[in-house]
Amino acid sequence: MGELFDVVRWHDSTCTMQTYARKPVMFVRGEGMRLYDDEGSEYLDFVSGIGAVNLGHAHPAVTEAVTQQISKLVHVSNLYYVEHRAELACDIVRLLGGGMRVFLANSGAEANEGAIKLARKWASETKPGAFRVVSALQSFHGRTLATLAATGQPGKQEAFAPLPEGFVHVPLNDIAALDGAVDETVAAVLLEVVQGEGGVWPASAEYLTAAERLCRERDVLLMIDEVQTGCFRTGPAFAHQAFGIAPDVVTIAKSLANGLPIGALVAAEKVAAAFSLGDHGSTFGGGPVICAAARAALAALESEALGANAVRSGEYLREGLSAVGEATGAITDVRGLGLMVGCSLSTPIAAEAAAALLERGCVVNHIGADILRFLPPLVCGAAEVDTLLATLSDVLEGAAS
Repeated sequence: MGELFDVVRWHDSTCTMQTYARKPVMFVRGEGMRLYDDEGSEYLDFVSGIGAVNLGHAHPAVTEAVTQQISKLVHVSNLYYVEHRAELACDIVRLLGGGMRVFLANSGAEANEGAIKLARKWASETKPGAFRVVSALQSFHGRTLATLAATGQPGKQEAFAPLPEGFVHVPLNDIAALDGAVDETVAAVLLEVVQGEGGVWPASAEYLTAAERLCRERDVLLMIDEVQTGCFRTGPAFAHQAFGIAPDVVTIAKSLANGLPIGALVAAEKVAAAFSLGDHGSTFGGGPVICAAARAALAALESEALGANAVRSGEYLREGLSAVGEATGAITDVRGLGLMVGCSLSTPIAAEAAAALLERGCVVNHIGADILRFLPPLVCGAAEVDTLLATLSDVLEGAAS
């Protein structure tokens, strides 16, 4: 690495809170699926900012939208009307099929925090005594205290106990456990269609259908966290749409503005009506620059048919990973939807494998000791997948020797 990297790393080590184990690389430029470090070396990006850059880096439509708006007006708060905010809300509602209302925030955690608040407010008016939220083990819903409590990963919670009360966790895809947990004290069920940070574990069609049925029967809100699965990553605009379910609440973030910070809480009109003036707010949520970026991103994702490409390339990637597993014995399971793919390794070398791939120009993510995760931009094609698979095969064969 160059002199600039050394200076930046020194400042990072002395002035920032050490909450991230940063990888030994500094990216300074991106284009499509490619990233470039401070010395000009090229990398294929199979992380896309943890699923946030679905269009690829430096997409011209987003760049133009941001440039035009930032030269006119950046911020005046939600006390006033601005361009792009209401239009973006309408874009989101259209993609979800209509009949919903949108609250714009800055992140997925904020969107989920808002969803929890909305569920409790709704229950206080329609189902007195109900306040609990049921979510799945291995889920991830954010790092605020409430969303951390909703997250079904004890290892992430222990250092911050006691967490807020009112959260129950059940195994994913266990219909009987969900049935037993959804009682008269429950206001909402909060689920991911594919658990991203938990290891790329998909919910089954049967489970999602059963969750919707139980919620309808027991007057409980069905809330779907689409923070990582949304914006065409799994094929449709939102992952739940492939299963024919109709959530009461949907949360969106990450790729909505192609890497710029935004979150959206979307609720059916009758549920959204539970929020009154002053019940919720965000100083920066729904600013004109971010909303202009999000409108451009959604338009480009649709016009370039990147949901369909995500299905094609995701299938190709999963087939290729399975073939590598058969050839090397190093991959025991491959799973996912669209371009949200994970694989389990036969030995706990995920961190080492990810580091070796980075050295060879492929940026991937590891979860825990034995899971690799792949979240490339949705422009990913067969050529990029082939390069990844060849490199990964060499890395895994080298680790076994």
